[in-house]
Amino acid sequence: MSNPTAAMLVIGDEILSGRTRDGNTHHLAGELTARGIRLMEARVVADDHAAIIAAVNDLRARWDHVFTSGGIGPTHDDITADAIAAAFGVAIGHRTDAMALLQAHYDRAGLEFNAARQRMARIPDGARLIDNPVSTAPGFSLGNVHVMAGVPNIFQAMVASVLPGLTGGDPLLSQSLRLNRGEGEIAGPFGALAAEFPDLSMGSYPFIQNGAHGTNLVIRGTDAARLDAAMTKLCALFA
Repeated sequence: MSNPTAAMLVIGDEILSGRTRDGNTHHLAGELTARGIRLMEARVVADDHAAIIAAVNDLRARWDHVFTSGGIGPTHDDITADAIAAAFGVAIGHRTDAMALLQAHYDRAGLEFNAARQRMARIPDGARLIDNPVSTAPGFSLGNVHVMAGVPNIFQAMVASVLPGLTGGDPLLSQSLRLNRGEGEIAGPFGALAAEFPDLSMGSYPFIQNGAHGTNLVIRGTDAARLDAAMTKLCALFA
């Protein structure tokens, strides 16, 4: 059986404007790799209702899981929950369990549970809450879409809440070889090796260090024996 697949959808004008650097995709990729789920695509869209709906519907139709980050806070531009509800064609409203969680949280903090904060309890019908041990306001899963906060430490906590419930596959393994040669010098033999091992993924990643060109060659797969065999041939090619 092939490994499950996933996509990442980052939502927010602050990412596209360069004001905020996205680290959530990097974190998710590592966590999924360890669980044997292949991250196949990552997109960034603006805080635009129609754009979010279009991206979610496209991604959820093509991949086993879709993870989103951003746009579920208390302000007017946090529109992700409404867009997800529209994408699935379901209603959205204040959920009793989410309201109770947030009410208790703000009571403990001695803060007013005002209308803005109550917006974070608006959940599409049929969704399952995602636990948020950092700041309480929940994310949610609807179908194969997992909707999470954009704040990195909260996103990471939500990923940790979701992943144990997902079926993974064989761990994705990798080995690498660092060469002090440019890509143009190694491309031919490396391409031939990739054709010999079509079940493995092979990539070359160039670098320049102290003015000299080099390449990191990486082989990825789920079969450790095949990976070892390919790596042995790769090392022999450039010994």
